[in-house]
Amino acid sequence: MTQNSIPRPEYPRPQFVRENWLNLNGAWQFEIDAGDSGIHRGLKDKKLSGEILVPFCPESKLSGVEYVDFMPAVWYRREVKIPAAWKKYPRLRLHFQACDYETTVWVNGSEVARHRGGFTPFFAEIGHLVKPGGKAQIVVRARDDNRIAKASGKQSNSYGNAGCHYTRTTGIWQTVWLEPLPETAMERPRITPELGNLRFHVEIPLSGPTAGKRVTAILKDSKGEIVRTEVAADSDFSAMLDLPIPEKRLKLWGPGKPNLYDIIFELRDSEGNLVDSLTSYAGMRSIVIDGFAVKINGVSVFQRQVLDQGYYPDGLMTAPTDAALVKDIKLALDAGFNSARLHEKVFEERFLYHADRLGYPVWAEFADWGVRHRHEFSNPVEHQPMASLMAQWQEALIRDYSHPSIIGWCPLNETAHNIGDAPEAMDDLTHGLYYATKACDRTRPVIDASGYSHRVTGADIYDSHHYEQNVEKFRADHAGLAEGKPFINSYGEGNIWNIPYGGQPYFCSEFGGIWWSPEAKKDEDSWGYGIRPKTLEEFYARFEGLCGVLLENPRMFGYCYTQLTDVFQEQNGIYTFDRRKKFDMKRIRAAQTRKAAIE
Repeated sequence: MTQNSIPRPEYPRPQFVRENWLNLNGAWQFEIDAGDSGIHRGLKDKKLSGEILVPFCPESKLSGVEYVDFMPAVWYRREVKIPAAWKKYPRLRLHFQACDYETTVWVNGSEVARHRGGFTPFFAEIGHLVKPGGKAQIVVRARDDNRIAKASGKQSNSYGNAGCHYTRTTGIWQTVWLEPLPETAMERPRITPELGNLRFHVEIPLSGPTAGKRVTAILKDSKGEIVRTEVAADSDFSAMLDLPIPEKRLKLWGPGKPNLYDIIFELRDSEGNLVDSLTSYAGMRSIVIDGFAVKINGVSVFQRQVLDQGYYPDGLMTAPTDAALVKDIKLALDAGFNSARLHEKVFEERFLYHADRLGYPVWAEFADWGVRHRHEFSNPVEHQPMASLMAQWQEALIRDYSHPSIIGWCPLNETAHNIGDAPEAMDDLTHGLYYATKACDRTRPVIDASGYSHRVTGADIYDSHHYEQNVEKFRADHAGLAEGKPFINSYGEGNIWNIPYGGQPYFCSEFGGIWWSPEAKKDEDSWGYGIRPKTLEEFYARFEGLCGVLLENPRMFGYCYTQLTDVFQEQNGIYTFDRRKKFDMKRIRAAQTRKAAIE
């Protein structure tokens, strides 16, 4: 298989790039382990019975398998020849961008990695087992029974799709790849824009012996080098440096303004020899809460968000091509949205890269649904799904911290504190995730839980989910915000799920979801919120009216319309599932681009 024929051939980690790497996507041996007995049956050491096209999950059409029943475990096998040209490198890393859910990896018969969680990357050091020019026999087992309690996002825990739960994703669903490393190597840079100080603050962790090593960072724009800074790599736990920007070279990143700076990092030894190098980029922007407004670069920008679930008819959670990721952003912009809420999924990093370079702000969210599910097969005490969620969210924060397009974090969605027999555990998890996020990142706002159970006093943001379809009722429900009495999700039980609103910025982070599916054969084939409009004109009137209520509210800093595309049976998108237009985009855009009261 040539590099050109490899599916998803692009570099998977665009903000942390090394020159040498090998994409392992393509044909792998594959076998479904229906009884999760593969270890006992010796599958680790056997040729597997089938084949799959990685990185597409076996449920997807693009994988060539398209098996949609439960798969408690699946196995992969592939032999890889390590490039002989890498002989100068003593270390070798095998990367998995995402594999759902509990993964074990063997190389040449030795276990090299275990990882729990379906949405975040992990790697294994394998240089001690195979050398450049040699062969690596890679075997992967992924265990993923969706009938146990665990973070799985919108993946269905029933046989078929239902409501807002969709076809499952099992096993590998993002790029698998190799990279060689020197004995001492730089790890992912943590880049913080400091607009007030006109500089980027950078932390660069290192692995391997650091004595005598130095790190140089070079900041560049389209005109060339701006500044370079060098620091000792062995005086702190991470190499820390600042990259100041002269005011005349300052270009801000913001909505529709995708100004990015390139950064080159070099690691040298005590004699000045180049040991390691990588390239990255950064965007200079600030996010500030000012009263009821959330300001970007000091300007109040009404966040016209669209709910994006990142599903595709042929690839499920995996975009069929890199171009498909770009297309989704452009579809949203064409419809008049200026930002997005990335919903119940940790999007692949290349989506964030394209959001960075297109000036498209996003709120990043975790796929927490499934943690609180209680099934006859569940054993939440043994599985500890909440602890696993905490670990996975930290991995997501580390991966995505430096992307300028991320303007807010949301670890939980639609939580409830009256489900199950241990509501205190959910309360503890909400607080733990919120404060862990704040400890990791003091530069962005954090919401404790989107919709439903707000539990953290003084959380940065307060929100609601509100799918009322009657425009005047919707207006009345949100009129109280002007007096500090916003609409709060309580669902007829009083305000038992939420702490009181504290006067912080507020937005309606889910609304609309207007059901429009003229191609559906009957109502059972699709659903949306409220009664389906009888005509297109009725749809436009409802859409314009609902958007107008929120745009006109002087204390509303934004909204998030449900949703960008239809997803299987949930047919309330602005576009169809295969990304065809459903409406006159000029009208959709015009309804949203009116000046908001808070701007």
